[in-house]
Amino acid sequence: MENFVVSARKYRPMTFNTVVGQQAITSTLKNAIRNNHLAHAFLFTGPRGVGKTTCARILAKTINCLNVTPDFEPCNTCTSCETFNSGQSLNIFELDAASNNSVEDIRSLVEQVRYAPVGGKYKVYIIDEVHMLSGSAFNAFLKTLEEPPSYAVFILATTEKHKIIPTILSRCQIYDFGRITVDDIASHLALIASNEGVNAEKDALHMIALKADGALRDALSIFDRLVSFGGNKLTYKSVIDNLHILDYDYFFRVTEEILTGNTSSVLRTFDEILAIGFDGHHFIAGLSSHFRNLLVCKDAVTVELLEVSEGIREKYLSQSQQCTPALLFTLLEEANRCDTSYRSAQNQRLHVELSLLKMCMLAKPSLIPVEEEKKKSSVEAQEPAAKIEAAVLSQKAYDVKPATPSVAHEQEPQPVKPAEARLSVVPKTISIKEESSIKQPQTSEAVSSSLLEASGLDDVLSETAKPPLQQLWNIFGEKLFKQGKMALHSAMTKRKPKWSDEQAISFLVDNASLEKDFNLLKPDLMEHLRKSMGRPSLTLNIEVAKDENKIDKPYSAADKFKWLAERNPKLNEMKKLFDLDVD
Repeated sequence: MENFVVSARKYRPMTFNTVVGQQAITSTLKNAIRNNHLAHAFLFTGPRGVGKTTCARILAKTINCLNVTPDFEPCNTCTSCETFNSGQSLNIFELDAASNNSVEDIRSLVEQVRYAPVGGKYKVYIIDEVHMLSGSAFNAFLKTLEEPPSYAVFILATTEKHKIIPTILSRCQIYDFGRITVDDIASHLALIASNEGVNAEKDALHMIALKADGALRDALSIFDRLVSFGGNKLTYKSVIDNLHILDYDYFFRVTEEILTGNTSSVLRTFDEILAIGFDGHHFIAGLSSHFRNLLVCKDAVTVELLEVSEGIREKYLSQSQQCTPALLFTLLEEANRCDTSYRSAQNQRLHVELSLLKMCMLAKPSLIPVEEEKKKSSVEAQEPAAKIEAAVLSQKAYDVKPATPSVAHEQEPQPVKPAEARLSVVPKTISIKEESSIKQPQTSEAVSSSLLEASGLDDVLSETAKPPLQQLWNIFGEKLFKQGKMALHSAMTKRKPKWSDEQAISFLVDNASLEKDFNLLKPDLMEHLRKSMGRPSLTLNIEVAKDENKIDKPYSAADKFKWLAERNPKLNEMKKLFDLDVD
């Protein structure tokens, strides 16, 4: 029986032009030979299966070829090329540094370098997996690598450039090999399939190229395995079955069900995916990639980033027209959240199902039942009246009747004031917290404005009665208080704004520093006043008070104690009892 040769060896490139996906490197090497600028040491680095050792062999064969072609390719017919192709060349040596990584192995190599080539121009040493050399071996190799004989050329190859010491890197001409693109691998597989008489579908070859992750050798190994399974026919179905890849159709179907809000179908599809042997993590990661591809399709410039076949690309372009970029961002964020928290979930299937249901709700907000919509509409219709009633009821809690001495005769009943009138005259009660912090008591107008803002009554009445200036001014001051801007809040409540004319307001502050702060605050304040009062041309002038000489000083510790002792005389007794010092 004839010996079988794997495709990775049978179709190994013999010339620079047949190297797949490394045109920039092969062109540079050919130009170096053409211009006689050949370095004495090369370092080929890059991922596995991208052509490092292949290019090293082609370079070694070309510089020793006796009949180089006009395109500076090896002829493969001369004595030097034939001996190399048969593995009998005396001028080209290949060393595996993974198994020959000691100082003695490098010393033996250095001894061989001293002898001139036989029947050729160069002695070429190809050292594969050079990063496996020990530190001592690297040091023993330094001098020879820096100043070799004129006929010696070293070609080092590695997949882990970072493990090579800098002194070696500085002595080499470095070539970085990149991953081979999916299209290049698929085209090369199609050529091999044609030579081998294999009837292969384009989508099947493209899926093999995608699975190879940029390594042509991996792609050829997968190709051989699938041909052994299917014979001379290679279909997309056989590829995804053998490589255990989730079909694109599942992702297109799930996305369609999410966009239509079909929650029952999306759960059944997910159950079908689990039934054929895929776990939820694999599915949600693939769904994230699917949403990413749909987002890429939204821009004609980025469509080229899709690493899929033409048929699948058309499906992506079609489905991307059914959703907006904002929705895709939202779905992608939810899928990514599910992916990152999948490992820690106790019930992983339920975790994915809940995420799918949430995606359906995000894509189709109208899934809320009609009864709930009607109920929500009726509640919204009653909301203004409820706000007014809630504001009036809450106002009653703030009404404090002063204590009056009891009288023998009956008093005449007082007329009840309307709710709107009472809202603007609310007595101020000082809480314990306010007393302890020695804050200035708020005016009744400030409390009224705060109550209006909390209850939302000002929004309800905005269309029928515009609030007065002082009320809106106090509302903005309360917002500053909540934001922790105490100095600005104190300045706003110390004085009242005044009308200069129908469209201008003036306000006085104590000093230039406050004037500067108010000018920074002015855009937000004016937007609040203009919008609330319905005066788009309203202006505000901030000025420093000229006629006030009084300067507010901060409370001292003695002032604070005196203020507290007036309200609680027992503090004086405690001070005397424990001999306390106020300062």
